[in-house]
Amino acid sequence: MQDYGGYGGQPGYGTQPNYGEYGQPGYGQQPGYGGYGGYGPPPPPPPGPGLFRYIAVAVVAAALGAGLVVGIDHTGSSTPVASPSIGSSAPAQQPQQQPQQQPQQGQIPIGGGSGLSSGQQAVVSKVSAGLVIINTSLQYRAEQAAGTGMVVNSDGLVLTNNHVIENATSVSATVVATGRTYKAKVLGYDQTGDIAAIQLQGVSGLRTISTGDSSSVKTGDSVIAMGNAEGGSQIVPAPGQVTGLNQTITAQDENGIQTSETLHNMIQTNAAIVSGDSGGALANTSGQVIGMNTAGSNVQFSQQQAAGFAIPINTAISVVNQIVAGHGSSTISIGYPPFVGIFLPSSKSGNPQIQAQDQAQQNGGYAYGPQQNCYSNEANMPVPANIAPVNSGTLVVGVICNSPAAATGMTGGAVITAVNGKPVSTPDQLHAAIANYHPGDTVSLTWVNLSGKSTTSSIRLTQGPPL
Repeated sequence: MQDYGGYGGQPGYGTQPNYGEYGQPGYGQQPGYGGYGGYGPPPPPPPGPGLFRYIAVAVVAAALGAGLVVGIDHTGSSTPVASPSIGSSAPAQQPQQQPQQQPQQGQIPIGGGSGLSSGQQAVVSKVSAGLVIINTSLQYRAEQAAGTGMVVNSDGLVLTNNHVIENATSVSATVVATGRTYKAKVLGYDQTGDIAAIQLQGVSGLRTISTGDSSSVKTGDSVIAMGNAEGGSQIVPAPGQVTGLNQTITAQDENGIQTSETLHNMIQTNAAIVSGDSGGALANTSGQVIGMNTAGSNVQFSQQQAAGFAIPINTAISVVNQIVAGHGSSTISIGYPPFVGIFLPSSKSGNPQIQAQDQAQQNGGYAYGPQQNCYSNEANMPVPANIAPVNSGTLVVGVICNSPAAATGMTGGAVITAVNGKPVSTPDQLHAAIANYHPGDTVSLTWVNLSGKSTTSSIRLTQGPPL
């Protein structure tokens, strides 16, 4: 798996499943959420006795229908240097006709409630009316992902995790209260805090969640977690208690797709937060949302208690308000990132030959091989067998079809040596250089082809999938 090229920041890390596919547990230890990025390092060894196995809280199904994969889902740390090009993304699901009648509860099933008290069922009914089921297409990985979101205003502003929408080439959301599906636009996201805001298109009059004050939450408080558990297209409630406050966790995709990230001031609960619950609600007994489900864990031994973690709702709403106001920062990105349309290695070397070697070692079994002119996704894409004859620059592992890079004639095996005349060598440097620009900006890339010819191409950056 590769980065896409075009956003800036660090390349993605991870390609080997180290936690589990198709519902089978694997090895990992870190609280997980999901995603994809560069050809990351091999999976860690199995944990010793007493260690947690963490699971992602969003799910991905392979596009070819191989089944449900628990734990790959966008995780926000990698900033690919390429992202979806205009004209190369798969068609997004079109919104259905805007509902004219008053929305009615119950068109999306509410599962797992047979053991709930009448009071708990009332909480579930109240909160679930303000939830949405989020489905995304990750075109450049040939995958689909699923998670949850919370409606925060009646015109379709939805709060979710960044890792639910990260690297998505299209996003749609099904409103639990009505069963209607709408195309969604990403308004912005906070990678470090794992918070994102999306806007449903062509909708009004939605029911919303009721937010509580997360600063008043106490250990021992009864709560109910709700979300699209295991991507089953239904809201499943999970009762429990708050077991910790102000927790700091290291979260990582259960398939090792991304580097781990540290999240602070989390609410810990023993409610069963599972894959697909990402972006869902952690509610109190009054039906007020006090947290956003973000990470969960499975345990290796029965004497250990499973743990779930939620971002305090006060924190999440504060970030959403900044996004809506258009106030970007070093951590908050507004809108979509720029897109070049290339797959890059995750090597730290500035030598293209070493980058290729590193990539082959981390490549998940794909061998060196001849390159096609372009690729629609990263599946089975080989490391280039032939590389431009230069000693410094960033290796292009492959080029995305219909992307700005493809329009220049660039192919896998080319080496990018400069951006707007400024030399770049490592993939990180190329990321950082492109991060200074926005979709619609024009930049010049200097690159060397396999025959050794150097070309400077002027390209117009397009919109890429969110990081």
